[in-house]
Amino acid sequence: MSFEFATSGRIIFGNGSLKMVSEIAPGLGRKVLVVTGSGSVPLEPLLEVLEDAGVGVSVFRVGYEPDIPTIDRGLQQAKDEACEFVVGFGGGSSLDSAKAISALLTNTGKLMDYLEVVGKGQKIANRAAPMIALPTTAGTGAEVTRNAVISSPEHHVKVSMRSPLMIPRVAIVDPELTLTMPPSVTASTGMDALTQVIEAYVSKRANPMTDIISAEGIQRGARSLLMAYQDGQNLTAREDMALTSLFGGFALANGGLGAVHGFAGPIGGMFQAAHGAICASLLPYVMKYNARAIQTLPGMEGLLQRFQKVASWVTRKPDASIEEGVVWLEELAIALHIPGLLDIGIEKAVFPRIIEKSKVSSSMQKNPVRLDEQNLKAILSDAY
Repeated sequence: MSFEFATSGRIIFGNGSLKMVSEIAPGLGRKVLVVTGSGSVPLEPLLEVLEDAGVGVSVFRVGYEPDIPTIDRGLQQAKDEACEFVVGFGGGSSLDSAKAISALLTNTGKLMDYLEVVGKGQKIANRAAPMIALPTTAGTGAEVTRNAVISSPEHHVKVSMRSPLMIPRVAIVDPELTLTMPPSVTASTGMDALTQVIEAYVSKRANPMTDIISAEGIQRGARSLLMAYQDGQNLTAREDMALTSLFGGFALANGGLGAVHGFAGPIGGMFQAAHGAICASLLPYVMKYNARAIQTLPGMEGLLQRFQKVASWVTRKPDASIEEGVVWLEELAIALHIPGLLDIGIEKAVFPRIIEKSKVSSSMQKNPVRLDEQNLKAILSDAY
């Protein structure tokens, strides 16, 4: 047995922990690039903390999802403003943008030199500029991961820039920052978080550390996502979802994901759809067809038991079958009013393109079992 576990050098979790920025930021530099979106969380409290700490601020806003031109603009602004470190404040798009910009600040070349699949896939040589990650959603776990997901409009796909040297220096997870998330965002980001801990638990690269983290994340996410959706001010549920997201980041960075995210990258690059909604549409059926494929293979009893454990955790029934787990996930997506692939605007005619693109994704390579084209098409059809 051998595995590696890498994450942020310092992780601070707790309500009100935003204030810790005032202690940490001055030690990282005199001026910061704050990378944020246009979301529902006010930026002013963070700016006040930085101002009180005597740190100069330049704000860079990203749109719906980061693409190559966005990262180029952010990098140029950071250089023009002589920013010495970066704060990512927002959802996964903001944090991924901040990670890419911080990495490019200390490494030569262009973003395309480092992007997987569509670029040269070169390794970065130098540790990224210091970064504080402050998530305001509970979904991607990007505050503790080693990659930045970037959209390439030219190639109609989302790909990663990836290195352990990109992991944020400090991750501050303050559940109170998620209280203003609207229900639809709570639903989609929460389903992303739940998908990540489930996929990491059954991934080919799962290890004893990610197993413990994933198991805890699955149980917290399953019991609290619907509650957070129905009552956004339920701080206990928000804390659970913030932990599920954080644990998902730990697990995916060190144990990998699977076919849900293998599909989600190409679909997200081809269609304007929330990443979590795509995950929610696919998760039950990836679980269904993974289990079916495993049942046909010898020596897979242990892996099948993992799927049964997932079913028991999400349903909170110790003897739940895998089929019951699949049904529970289907019903959760319905209760969260998450659209299916048809409602997202995906046509069956593009299924072959989606399948071809998904085959080469890094997440698909870590799926617990190889799914042939027939299975991949069946997943998309069932999710339609």
